[in-house]
Amino acid sequence: MGAGTSPADGTHADDAVETGEAVEPGGPDAEVSAKGPDDAVVKDGPDEVVEAPATGESVGAPTAVQSEEASPVGAGGSTRAPSRRFSLTRDTARPEGGGRAAPGDAPAPARQWPLLTVLCTAGVGLLIVGADPFAEAFRIGAMLMGFALLAGAVLRWVVPSVGMLAVRSRFTDLVTYGLMGTLIVLLALMAQPKPWLDVPILEDVVHFTIR
Repeated sequence: MGAGTSPADGTHADDAVETGEAVEPGGPDAEVSAKGPDDAVVKDGPDEVVEAPATGESVGAPTAVQSEEASPVGAGGSTRAPSRRFSLTRDTARPEGGGRAAPGDAPAPARQWPLLTVLCTAGVGLLIVGADPFAEAFRIGAMLMGFALLAGAVLRWVVPSVGMLAVRSRFTDLVTYGLMGTLIVLLALMAQPKPWLDVPILEDVVHFTIR
């Protein structure tokens, strides 16, 4: 053995001095120090820490989430497919004419007066049908409910912004309110006994269906 030879691993001391490294005997957790001003200190072990003396920042081992965000391309070089996880709808588009029927500083009932008009009229008709205070209460109450829907169709057509009375597009609301209101009024007029509206073709249809 010479003077510049290490008996443990056969490393020459002269080579270690030339590279600026200090070699210390030890196990797998040994520390290796670099003497340069911009060199880093590396510590071996389960939690590797790389520290830059110039800035004093320590960088830990990258996690799986950071690796995914940093590299959107898959291992085979192909772009990852978008996620198919179920997501709840956070917002829906306001239907045409679904804005406030009154300015924002107005009270809440004033901002929704078209909807309240339809609901109150239909509610009065339902109350008359349920209470039955007079002879033709059923017919009158049903007609009020039909007129309430027809009034909703007219408001949807005339008023630019009807608030919560707007459910779908203007055309869809007009067809829905108008058709339902017309059918309810016709059924109330033709209700037995003593109908207020006599349609002969309906009697023929009923007789043909029954026999």
